[in-house]
Amino acid sequence: MSEKILFVDDDSDLLDAMRRNLRGQFELATAGGGRQGLRVLEEQGPFAVVVSDLQMPEMDGVEFLARVKQLYPDTVRLMLTGKANITGAIDAVNRGQIFQFLTKPCSLNAMTASLTQAVRQYQLVTAERELLNTTLKGSILMLVELLSHADAQAFSSGYRIKGLVSRLAGDLGLSPLWLYEVAGLVSQVGCVAIPRDILAKVRNGQPLTPQEAGIYHGHPTIGAQLIRRIPRLEQVAAIIAGQFRDHGDPAGTGEEGDAVIGAEILRAALEYDRLMTQGRTHEEAISQLYRQQSRYNPKVVEALSRQEETPSRRRSILSITFSDLVPGMTAAEDITTVDGTPIIGKGQEITWPVLQELQNYLKYMGIREPIRVWA
Repeated sequence: MSEKILFVDDDSDLLDAMRRNLRGQFELATAGGGRQGLRVLEEQGPFAVVVSDLQMPEMDGVEFLARVKQLYPDTVRLMLTGKANITGAIDAVNRGQIFQFLTKPCSLNAMTASLTQAVRQYQLVTAERELLNTTLKGSILMLVELLSHADAQAFSSGYRIKGLVSRLAGDLGLSPLWLYEVAGLVSQVGCVAIPRDILAKVRNGQPLTPQEAGIYHGHPTIGAQLIRRIPRLEQVAAIIAGQFRDHGDPAGTGEEGDAVIGAEILRAALEYDRLMTQGRTHEEAISQLYRQQSRYNPKVVEALSRQEETPSRRRSILSITFSDLVPGMTAAEDITTVDGTPIIGKGQEITWPVLQELQNYLKYMGIREPIRVWA
């Protein structure tokens, strides 16, 4: 098996025996205590399985495996002890969610069988998560891409928001990042039900009538209802639903913490993107957000102020012809037909399907050149 296993024990003789007896069956690493074990996990990980002694100086097995669970939740955890300590065993199971509890002396056959089961459990968990993530992300990207074809300007902002929200969540130490990234990407999906003339007024900074404002401010609810139909995206739906809530709004106190901070990040990111799209500088946009701190979480705005150079703005802007356009580039401005009809919005990545769509427009309607892209 290629998956790595870490043994943590202050008994050097036991560690030597494990290396000697299990060599060739598993890829092993060892550590003489909990603190060293955490360093090995950080420097040599990921590990499929961690086996820890219960009684160790400085950091016992219960505390160590609880830390492993927190830092590396996919790693399968086994407890090994020479004492029939029922209280310790219960504590270990409750805090560290132990996969199996083994007692010393443990026969080679029993240890091999337990490690094999633990590795299979790790492979099952990681394979299921990878399949879920791949399927979810693929479905979501397809949805957003289809919507962006229907109205490039209305939906392409999701591509810009996705990256900004992800960086803000990372700056604030939030996880999992995919939750916030997906929320940013699909944040405008509810706009599919909003009349285009209202969306155009919002983009151009024109005032809305009370009726128009009511319609427009309903799109987060519509989007959340659509996204909530997708399994595992309930938190994403909650983030989308709260994107127009002011910071500290009691209407959001019933939501879980991830949804509240996610909605606050999304709200600030959307306003920042709107201001930047209208031609404001980074400093001007941040200054305006700071002046409205009753509406925006100050910690989020502070994190946003540190995003002075986004990755797309750091890349070179090229003016090219259609024949030079390749997947992986990002539109630096709207790509339009020769008569000015938007096809692809600013900030949208050029993928193979997008390139094929542009090819069709080039044949039948023509595309305005040069095309400005980030590359």
